[in-house]
Amino acid sequence: MRFLVRERMFAIGDDYWIEDETGRKVFLVDGKAMRLRQTFELKDPQGHVLVDIREKMLSLRDTMLIERNGEPLARVKRKRLSLLRNHYRVSLVDGTELDVSGKILDREFAIDYDGELLAQISRRWLTVRDTYGVDVVREDMDPSLVIAVAVCVITLAEKERDGG
Repeated sequence: MRFLVRERMFAIGDDYWIEDETGRKVFLVDGKAMRLRQTFELKDPQGHVLVDIREKMLSLRDTMLIERNGEPLARVKRKRLSLLRNHYRVSLVDGTELDVSGKILDREFAIDYDGELLAQISRRWLTVRDTYGVDVVREDMDPSLVIAVAVCVITLAEKERDGG
């Protein structure tokens, strides 16, 4: 499954649509403005919240939490020792750990589990500015979780770039 993410840079609240390969709007990333911490909702086209994404307050390292129906789903944070590339760890509530690595700010990174590619995020396929693709490689992967993870790592990387 391939999705197209069109970010609107500097938009109030950071809202943007995610389309499937046919151009149909399938997810809305609804950024919540005027909050103390970064908060997003991933919604379906009818406006139903699929996943809540929020920054964890009071943690040693910047961390984002992903929840579904008020229940924790995953925790995303930067790996401690990563010198050359951006590396993030996604800890799912079932104990599974996913690795995210690549050039996050360039929107060129991968999500994998134990060396197996689960999803690829890239601008290489596209010519439209402020747009990147999310290619979910494994059929059994939850696309909303993959997109939530991408939103988290991009948010964390941008926060780190901007100095906190």
